Amino acid sequence: MSEIKWGIIGCGDVTEIKSGPAFNKVPNSSLVAVMRRDAARAEDYARRHGVPKWYNDAQQLIDDPEVNAIYIATPPLQHEEYTIKALAAGKPVYVEKPMSLNAAAAERMKAASEKYEVKLSVAHYRRAQPMFLKIRQLLAEKAIGDVRFAQLQMLQPPNPVLIAASETNWRVDPAISGGGLFHDLAPHQLDLMIYFFGEPAALPNFNEVRTGQGIALNQSKSSTADDLVTGQILFKNGVVFNGMWCFSVSEEDKTDLCEVVGSHGKIRFSVFGSKVTFIKNGIEEELIFDPIPHVEQPMIQQVTAYFLNQADNPCSAEQAILSMRLIDQFTS
Repeated sequence: MSEIKWGIIGCGDVTEIKSGPAFNKVPNSSLVAVMRRDAARAEDYARRHGVPKWYNDAQQLIDDPEVNAIYIATPPLQHEEYTIKALAAGKPVYVEKPMSLNAAAAERMKAASEKYEVKLSVAHYRRAQPMFLKIRQLLAEKAIGDVRFAQLQMLQPPNPVLIAASETNWRVDPAISGGGLFHDLAPHQLDLMIYFFGEPAALPNFNEVRTGQGIALNQSKSSTADDLVTGQILFKNGVVFNGMWCFSVSEEDKTDLCEVVGSHGKIRFSVFGSKVTFIKNGIEEELIFDPIPHVEQPMIQQVTAYFLNQADNPCSAEQAILSMRLIDQFTS
C-alpha cells in the first residue's frame, strides 16, 4: 500500500473532533468510508466530514474494496467482534481503548492478528503526544534521579466533563463498557505507566500470576458499575505505583494528578491536562504544552506509518494487554 484508505466502524460523538478529522490530515492517509448502525446519522456524519461513503452495516464497510485499513471506535463490547472480522478480511486494524471488555478478549484479538498475519494497533494515543514524550524523556535521562514510586489520583463527579458526550450513558453499563468510568479513563493512565516504567512484575503472595491488586466498590449505587477503584503495581524495574479513582465526589473536590517521585526530585502532571511541573532541589519549573486540535492525530500518523511498513507499531496488542490485565485485577 502507498496510501492508507481508512474506514471507521462506529462514527459516533467521540470521533467528531478527537480522531475522525485527523485521518485526512496526516501524510498518506484519507478517510473514505464510515459506518454507524443508525443510517441517518452515518449519512449525516459522512456529509459533514466530506467522507465519500457511509454504511449502517459493519460487514459492508469491511468488505468495501477501497477500504484498506479500519479504525474501530465503537463501545468496547463490539471491539473483539469487529477487530477479528476485519483481520480475517486482511485489513489492518486500529482499535480504540480500552482494547476490549477484558484481557481474555484482548488475547483473542491478538491471536487473530497472528493467525491472519495482519497488523493490529491500539489507540493508547497519549504515547504519541509531545507532553508525555517529554515526561518519558525526563525519566529516561534520570532528571529526577532513580524513580521510587508514582501515585495517581483521579477524583471526579458522576458526570465528568472529561467524558465525551454520548446519546446513552453506556460507559457505566458493564455489559457494554466492561465496567464504569474507571474502564473508560484508567486505560490512558495505566498505559502511560507501562510506557514510562516498562512491564509490571508478578506480585508475591498470590496463588495465580497477578501483576496488580486493588479494591473496587460501588459506593454511590447510581449505576451497576463500580465507582471507586484502587490499584497497586510493582514494576520489574522496582518502581511502585499506587492509584485511586473515584467517580462520586463533588465538583469542588475533583482532581486529576499524577506524581512521579525520584531520588532527586519529582514530576507532577495531569493526564488530561497540558502542564508538567518539574521539581528538583526545591526549584519548580513549569512546562506548558499547546492543545492538540485532534488529540489522536499524532498517534494516527504513527499508526499510518506502521501500516505502510515505515515505522514500528506505536502500541501493539501485547502492550495493550498489559493494561487490560491490570484493569481486570484491580476490579476482580
